[in-house]
Amino acid sequence: MSDDGPPHDWDAHERRLWEAYRHGEWCEDVPVIRAEALRWLLLAAPRPVPGSLARLRLRGARVTGTLDLAEAVVQGAIRLETCRFDEAPCFDGGQFGVLQLKDCALPGLSAAGARVGQGCEIVGCTLDGTLNLRSLSVGTHLLLDGSTVTAHDGGAAVDAESLAVEEHLSAAELVCTGPVYLNSSRIQDTLGFRGARIQGDRAYLQAPELTVGGGLYLDRGFTSDGGINLYGASIGGSLHLENSTLTGTGERRGEPALQLMCASVGGDIQAGTGLVVRGCLDLRDTTVRGTVVLKRARLHHPAGTALNAKRLHVGGDLNCRGGFVAEGTVNLCDARVGGSVLFEGAELSGFAGAAALRANGIEVGAEFNCCDGLTAHGRISLSSVTVRAKLCFQGAALDVPAGERALVCRRSAAAELMLKPREAPLGIVDLSHTRIGVLRDDPAGWPRSLVLEGFAYDSTQPALSGQERLTWLDRDPAGFAPQPYEQLAANYQRHGRDSDARVVLLAKQRRMRTTLPWPARIWSLLQDLTVGYGYRPLRAVLLLAVFFTVGTALFATWPPTPDGEGVPPDFQPAVYTLDLLLPVVDFGQDRAFSAHGAMQWVVVVLVSAGWILATTAAAGVNRVLRRS
Repeated sequence: MSDDGPPHDWDAHERRLWEAYRHGEWCEDVPVIRAEALRWLLLAAPRPVPGSLARLRLRGARVTGTLDLAEAVVQGAIRLETCRFDEAPCFDGGQFGVLQLKDCALPGLSAAGARVGQGCEIVGCTLDGTLNLRSLSVGTHLLLDGSTVTAHDGGAAVDAESLAVEEHLSAAELVCTGPVYLNSSRIQDTLGFRGARIQGDRAYLQAPELTVGGGLYLDRGFTSDGGINLYGASIGGSLHLENSTLTGTGERRGEPALQLMCASVGGDIQAGTGLVVRGCLDLRDTTVRGTVVLKRARLHHPAGTALNAKRLHVGGDLNCRGGFVAEGTVNLCDARVGGSVLFEGAELSGFAGAAALRANGIEVGAEFNCCDGLTAHGRISLSSVTVRAKLCFQGAALDVPAGERALVCRRSAAAELMLKPREAPLGIVDLSHTRIGVLRDDPAGWPRSLVLEGFAYDSTQPALSGQERLTWLDRDPAGFAPQPYEQLAANYQRHGRDSDARVVLLAKQRRMRTTLPWPARIWSLLQDLTVGYGYRPLRAVLLLAVFFTVGTALFATWPPTPDGEGVPPDFQPAVYTLDLLLPVVDFGQDRAFSAHGAMQWVVVVLVSAGWILATTAAAGVNRVLRRS
């Protein structure tokens, strides 16, 4: 510290600043101060007046020249308010106790590699050039609230790569025209850009490998005209995106409106009310310990994927409820959600034949709700999914043209499937090879085209009759498939409804007949007419009784003559008729007597009828026994 007075060439205003510094008071009404005088004052550091704390407190002055404090060590506080700098000050590599600039105007500022032991505040300032905070280390907090920074000549608006802040960083209402860099920065507590704007043709926020110990706030009117890159970021608290507007240009690296890939979030992602995203919201391979809330958010990227959350891991719920709008595909493939996936009242739109919702391979620990007002303009693809509770489409609208796939749910598993859409879908619903515990549906909502090959379930609600369910089975656009009939019949048998099971199995045989070659069709028709494929055995008994009665009456009226030598047995018309009808049984009447004339044709009819009835009855009984 200097015990001498100020230099002799200092003017009255600068001497006044000298005295204010020694007393620790504000120096005001000083129109112009040379940057050289400020530097001399901070480095020479005159002794304070006894009982006072020496510090620089300057308000309302114009600073001429370049304030160069590079690699300087300043113990006291530097507080500048409403000052105007002709040249950008330089604090690179310096060490400072407190650095505070409030409502100042500067052509830029550089503090690269500097260390501020306590707080660093650049609040309400206007910078017509880059704010360089690269590798800056701040012992407590860093405030950039209300400042305006404009980049020139392709430079950054704020360059804060490798920044280290031991408490919180607040940039509320910050306005940056140009890019902002926070690559590999570390904020021990919270990071807030509430109400901030990143604007301009080259606007974006680059913060890959960012580490935030608390929450990250990009909300309350936050706007970015370019992408936000949080690749590999680690956020200890929650990420807040409410009432913000994000804009991207595509889906490749650096193009999404928000790229939160391979990141970890210790709390929630609160991105619901008021969030507007123009571009892709990319959450691939990210882990969220809490809940992801996108309720009432609006995502607009009709050219591709609006929400890309492949392999996203969520500990709680994925909430895309009422008011959530996605113009572009929502991609949840191979995601893991510990709670529920909720799309009640959402509106999803896929364009140019793309899926509205693609969630193949997702695992859901509770419910997957696409119900209560969900509207999907495009295909919903849920192949190979696992839902431990209910998969629900009650009250949903699946809006696709006839002939296209409305819902694809192949090789999936759920404890319960509720398929009661608002209206019967015109498109195809594919449930092939899916395993369900309880199926709840409504005949009024059955789709026009339904693929059930390999579809398995334990029970159905409501408990419709077999005849009512037949129209449900006969909707496969590819034609007849036997497995759905077998599955429905087995379901009826498990619940003790054998008559309904027989109705279904009989219908299966009749549908199958249309697929057979003509000789087999004739044989199948005979089995149907005679014994109902074994499911109507009384038909054979009745036909045999009719033939037996007619034959007995005819042979009693026109008995046959004895055949051969010797004394014939007594002729019995009834026994003779049975001998003809039953091909395996021999009562001896057939060998002892021979019919003549027209009665020979009666014999031919009875023998033929006996063989047909016996073999078809045997085939039907064999089919029933094999199934049992």
